[in-house]
Amino acid sequence: MKFDVVIAGGGFAGAYCARTLSRAWGARAGQRVALIADQNILVFQPMLAEVAGAALSPLSVVNPLREFCGNANVLRGKIRDFHLEEKRLVLDAGVYTSNISVHYEHLVIALGGVVDLSRVPGMPEHGLILKNVGDALNLRRTLIHRLEEANLSDNPNVIRRLLTFVVVGGGYSGVETAGQILDLVADVKGLYQNLAQHESRVVLIHSGPFLLPDIGEPLGRYAEDQLRKRGLEIRLNSRVTAMTATKAVLEGGECIETCSVVSTVGNAPNPLVTALAKRHGLESVKGRLVTEPTMRVKGQPNLWAAGDCAAIPLGDQPSSPPTAQFALRQGTQLAQNLERVFNGDELRPFQFTNLGQLASIGHRTAVADVLGFQFSGFLAWWFWRTVYMSKLPGWERKIQVIAAWTLDLFFRRDISLIVPDYSRRLPEAHLETGDSLFHPGDPAGSIYLIKGGTVEIRDGTIVIRTLKQGDVLAEPTWSDENGWRYSAVATAPSTVVSLNSEIRETLSQFTPAFRLLFQNTSSGQGTD
Repeated sequence: MKFDVVIAGGGFAGAYCARTLSRAWGARAGQRVALIADQNILVFQPMLAEVAGAALSPLSVVNPLREFCGNANVLRGKIRDFHLEEKRLVLDAGVYTSNISVHYEHLVIALGGVVDLSRVPGMPEHGLILKNVGDALNLRRTLIHRLEEANLSDNPNVIRRLLTFVVVGGGYSGVETAGQILDLVADVKGLYQNLAQHESRVVLIHSGPFLLPDIGEPLGRYAEDQLRKRGLEIRLNSRVTAMTATKAVLEGGECIETCSVVSTVGNAPNPLVTALAKRHGLESVKGRLVTEPTMRVKGQPNLWAAGDCAAIPLGDQPSSPPTAQFALRQGTQLAQNLERVFNGDELRPFQFTNLGQLASIGHRTAVADVLGFQFSGFLAWWFWRTVYMSKLPGWERKIQVIAAWTLDLFFRRDISLIVPDYSRRLPEAHLETGDSLFHPGDPAGSIYLIKGGTVEIRDGTIVIRTLKQGDVLAEPTWSDENGWRYSAVATAPSTVVSLNSEIRETLSQFTPAFRLLFQNTSSGQGTD
């Protein structure tokens, strides 16, 4: 596949770039522009807290990229590597469509950032995040599940722990999430007969002296006052230093007994962008690609960047703020600049003035700073909903959200708990005689355990090794940077259990016996 423009990233910057180019280039846009995203939806992230608080359906805050981007060619998959010299990237969409090469004339990097909780011991294993729709659904499920567990317990200490919810971070996401948790628990707790005599706690922990630092101290103090009146415990100038399954440890040694900690901090550069900059010597600042005011990456005539992964100069500022209102406008103007490139016209620098900041703190209350005017309370909440409604893509979604918000005025929130219960925790694969487990060039990274049958490792028609029941197949000896070097073919009906690379690395790092087993089986020495 080859396109004039390939856009990597399906967030606001990437989606609006693809949409604008699609409209400009018309019916042939699908042959000229491709959008690559690891999900086939555009997520309206400012409303994720309401999904987590059971105030909105997850389908109300997403939009299919194929509808939103018009005639642009949407390719769902994960990018494995960039080859700037060849104007090519490698895409992996799954087991059956791996190592797909996509060629381009111009490449737009709009991959955004990621969440890194590794700086706080225990947080990666036990912490909850709110980055995408899956995270919001998981948080909603966890909140309701904690209420169900507490309703069943007869141990006061366990109940107290289950009914304590901690939110880390006093920015927009943290404050809005804490407000939604307060509203959810207050709204539905009466449905749990065994919890009538037990108090619930929601604790917000913020490292700064006041909440919502991006919106200013007066409104931050107002938000703090309103939330405290509703029962939120707020710890300012404080941090979580460690976490276990049953407690959060604060600076100074204080422990909060809880089973639920939500982290809204820990944003980190996208590893793909970091690796791209390092490999090709691209200038970057804190993991963000440095661009010219036109959003072209410095020194790269065919490489562009927008959104949270780009450091785009704005006036006398070295980079634009990494917010949604800037990202969508960067995407739109970048598309216009690309159109100018193909038309031979002069490029225009990115220019935009921040229109203001809005934050909902729950209970039909919000704070707002719009064009220098600050206001709060119900009016700010109404304005917050009006602005977000206008920005929500698609009339279908707008109507869904209006309906949900209207029903929220009269009915309790939905606490239905629908959780898929998977009986198999380790993926198994059944192979008939002649079936292949993998082919040369397929992505490597898993460990395979032969549960039954026989599997041959082949180099063409030459059999290198035969694996039988109880044998283990790991990749270092059998693979390189391009993937598996050989094929694996079943010579009898066989069952194979696979451990993915994340599980393998964890076990290898912390379990010496497994590391030795891994080294032996990789080198073909066996397990004797």
